[in-house]
Amino acid sequence: MKSLTLKTVLASLAFAASGAAMAQNQLLNVSYDVAREFYKDYNAAFVAHYKKTTGKDVKIDQSHAGSSAQARAVNDGLDADVVTMNTTTDIEFLASKGVVAKDWAKKFPNDASPTTSTMLFLVRNGNPKNIKDWDDLIKPGVQVVVVNPKTGGNGRYAYLAAWGAAREKGATEAQAAEFVGKLYKNVPVLGKGGRDATAIFLQRNIGDVLITFESEVISIDREFGKGKVQAVYPSSSIVAENPVAVVERTVAKKGTGTLAKDYLDYLYSEEAQEIAAQHALRPRSEAVLKKHAATFKPLKQFTVAKYFGSLSEAQKVHFNDGGQFDKLYTPGK
Repeated sequence: MKSLTLKTVLASLAFAASGAAMAQNQLLNVSYDVAREFYKDYNAAFVAHYKKTTGKDVKIDQSHAGSSAQARAVNDGLDADVVTMNTTTDIEFLASKGVVAKDWAKKFPNDASPTTSTMLFLVRNGNPKNIKDWDDLIKPGVQVVVVNPKTGGNGRYAYLAAWGAAREKGATEAQAAEFVGKLYKNVPVLGKGGRDATAIFLQRNIGDVLITFESEVISIDREFGKGKVQAVYPSSSIVAENPVAVVERTVAKKGTGTLAKDYLDYLYSEEAQEIAAQHALRPRSEAVLKKHAATFKPLKQFTVAKYFGSLSEAQKVHFNDGGQFDKLYTPGK
């Protein structure tokens, strides 16, 4: 009887150990809406690279939604090993809660942002409303589809891009506020995240122009077929960084710290940068960027810091409850 009990205990221990080993070879990447296709391809490349260099198999799971909603889910207990977002405020929020390292931005090159993007206009094929620049978005009869800046980084960048573009043309802060207010009066509905905004524009056929990340152009061509939309590059737009971080709380529990770091490190490899470029994410690698010059048209870009200090400062002034966005945007009006 004793030996049977001992066997049972040993079997249970072996099973638990194998479960722990499996957990150590499995990662969950919690990410923003429109990065779904990029990470699907990147994950396949990373799994092959990891097998080749270590001889070990790994499994990568993905979760995608509006970036701020994702950050809140991770804070509330979703066991992400890594977060790959499109706005630093969402990772700073997790850092403030002790979920990721306080100095997360110093853990990887380029302030832990392996790629960047920018905000463009997508118009219906043939550009029936002849939309060329930001000023065209406030004309009567032009409907603009955009993400809610309270739920997604895509929406915050669209708002800041509009505000900054007005400043680039010489507007004062008060004039920029007036311009952005007029723009949001032309917004019939706010998307929850980037993919939701695309569905509103293309599936529900609402709006004349969609403000979204440059990377969404290729996703739309793949998903809905070429020729549905065309990209319009405005006279200026914002640099949108795509930051990444290890979720210290999860990796400490699961023992996946080294694998999580390897996973994010590989985003800076030439192979990963090439995959990013194919998904219209602007690579940090100069060589890869040059190779894809046809995709990444030259565009006058300004940083968040130029007009807003930082995304955290912009969050307080513009997007927190009672901030500028709440003052400028009234639903249904």
